[in-house]
Amino acid sequence: MQRGACNSHARRKIFDARSNHPVVACMLLAMYQELYDIEDRGKSLSNEARQELRQREAKPVWDRVRAYLDSPVVKNLLPKEAMGKAVTYLNNQWDALQLYLTNGGIPIDNNDAEQLMKQVAVGRKNWLFIGSIAAGGRAADLMTLVSSALRNNLDVSSYVKGVLDALLSGSTDYEQLRPDIWAAAHPDQIREYRREERRDRADRKQFR
Repeated sequence: MQRGACNSHARRKIFDARSNHPVVACMLLAMYQELYDIEDRGKSLSNEARQELRQREAKPVWDRVRAYLDSPVVKNLLPKEAMGKAVTYLNNQWDALQLYLTNGGIPIDNNDAEQLMKQVAVGRKNWLFIGSIAAGGRAADLMTLVSSALRNNLDVSSYVKGVLDALLSGSTDYEQLRPDIWAAAHPDQIREYRREERRDRADRKQFR
């Protein structure tokens, strides 16, 4: 098993240290913007096509990041100043930050997962008296199913019902119940408007 690191966290450390070394921050943030622009263009691609795009376009950007981190202007940063700490984080997490280049299904950061966790934060007060530890576990399982269905543009009600029906009938082929595989086997349950909404958000973000 390999550990991946979140590029959004690494970028944020550079952004927060921008007043310490504006030029260094400008260079690194510009290269990060290139990486995220590439990801925006790859959102609608298959995992295989996205990985090919990353190897073709993102890998050379990472090579430029590496060259800049090894340049004298960055090497001479004091390790205890804000930008020095941000660069140290980049260096220490270097391989983990690039793990997403090896697989088109791995995201560049964990922002989507953190957004889904907001559902838990919003409802935490409502679940304060959920009943029991076992009930909490069941609620977490159900939320995972719902969130996974949304991430894969599925009709939530149909997907959850299909999964529960399969489990109740005794099925143990859990691989086939994964939302991405379920979507491929049940194309009629895919909600195309959700894909279009994501593309529209990506287009607006890139335009800005």
